[in-house]
Amino acid sequence: MSKHSVPTPTSAMVLAAGIGSRMRPVTATLPKPLVRIAGRSLLDRALDRLAQAGVKRAVVNVHYLPELVEQHLQHVEGIEIIISDERAQLLETGGGTKKALKKLGPDPFFVVNTDAMWLEGPTSNIKQLMARWNPDDMDMLLLLANSANSIGHEGEGDFTMTSEGRLIRRSERHVAPFIYAGVGLIKPELFKDTPEGPFSLNLLFDRAIEAGRLYGLRLDGEWLHVGTPEAILEAEEFVAASAK
Repeated sequence: MSKHSVPTPTSAMVLAAGIGSRMRPVTATLPKPLVRIAGRSLLDRALDRLAQAGVKRAVVNVHYLPELVEQHLQHVEGIEIIISDERAQLLETGGGTKKALKKLGPDPFFVVNTDAMWLEGPTSNIKQLMARWNPDDMDMLLLLANSANSIGHEGEGDFTMTSEGRLIRRSERHVAPFIYAGVGLIKPELFKDTPEGPFSLNLLFDRAIEAGRLYGLRLDGEWLHVGTPEAILEAEEFVAASAK
């Protein structure tokens, strides 16, 4: 298949099952995806980005306080919602996505973390991922934020990137310029021979790196990681200042 005949991805896995323990006490009675920033929930913000880019179907996994998430999703418009039920066992990012593969369909799909949000630049980052996607060279394409100036993130970064866009893991005791922004495009074939039960998507990142087929795209705009109560306030203040 040539790059020019690549079909547009129409499905997304939206990861909404996590317990959000780092965000307590906020998440004692509220699932983290329903935390609001500037009046809109993290889950709605993720679904908005997908719908605006033309994604037709979102599979949303639920585990912690699932009834609240399901009730909230009944009012979503503009994108088809399918629930993937993880009430019996929390399967982590990789296991949860694997469980939902039949609902996602046979083609490459987006994976989106709900605790990552961003303010767009001139062009939709989801659309930019679509345009950059080349299955001849890539098994995964990750959206990357600049680790030096991202809001709410503390750490030494995740990846370095070659001039062609291929990703390499940060080496021990070094700082890397890019962090995974919580959005990626992935081939379902990568889940072949993966564990049953819980596992992280990091397993697939490493497999793609080993094959030389993990690529990245720099985020256009401002990235915010909302993972703690303090980060909620920081994000609120940043969004309010950006709107002025």
